[in-house]
Amino acid sequence: MWRRSGGFALLVVLWTLVLIAFIVAHLTASGRTEIRIAGNLVADAVTEAAADGAIAAAIFNQLDADSGQRWPLNGEAHELIIGNSRVKVQLEDEAGRINPSSAPSALLEALLRTTGSDPESARRLALSISQWVGSTPTAQPQNATAEYQAAGLDYGPPREPLETLDELGRVLGMTPAVLAAIRPHLTLFGPPQPNPATADPVVAAALASMPQIASAPVPPNQPQAEMLTARITATAFGQDNARVRKTAVVSIGAMLVGGYVVRAWGGNGFD
Repeated sequence: MWRRSGGFALLVVLWTLVLIAFIVAHLTASGRTEIRIAGNLVADAVTEAAADGAIAAAIFNQLDADSGQRWPLNGEAHELIIGNSRVKVQLEDEAGRINPSSAPSALLEALLRTTGSDPESARRLALSISQWVGSTPTAQPQNATAEYQAAGLDYGPPREPLETLDELGRVLGMTPAVLAAIRPHLTLFGPPQPNPATADPVVAAALASMPQIASAPVPPNQPQAEMLTARITATAFGQDNARVRKTAVVSIGAMLVGGYVVRAWGGNGFD
């Protein structure tokens, strides 16, 4: 009887030791995982701060009184070392993109045709965009709303400037594929007429198809005493393979308080 009780007690002790070993192993593994996650979060935060710092450095570069020291707004990559992060910074002229809130319908049509839309679809969609933002001098907003209702939509054109580029997805006739094609060439912060000197190849081709716009004289976007608007993209590479991309749109000029105004600042997917 004693031997049976002793054997049972030994079995309980052995199972208890196994359970304790399992708990210790689980806690150790969990601790390592949490330490690894915490390390990744720290690396991401440090890398993100480096990207933000690089954008700030680019802004102050554009404020340099010596225009020869300013980086050109041509998309050229400039490399900075901030802390333990390597950051690639690129500056582009925002005036080289097309602003759908103020661009003429003919220019929107040219962009749509250049990016692959057929002529009739481009014409109709460009008109719909102009009606949406209220840039077309149409006196028939009720008719435009009726077209949306006929298409089964419970809204109509607000006839106001866009708040985001995503809003274009609600325009009658717009498809995800078309929006994806034109979006890289659009801005909410540019002038009605893009600057051909700094336009990307697609915008330049759209302008070239419109001689009345392409031949019009356009002042340079970076005069010393006037305002320019730059798109600054910073891609930071940090420890533990951390990678963060930040984009800012900044207006810079002597007439602005502090010399600059941040129009937008965000991460990937930024408008």
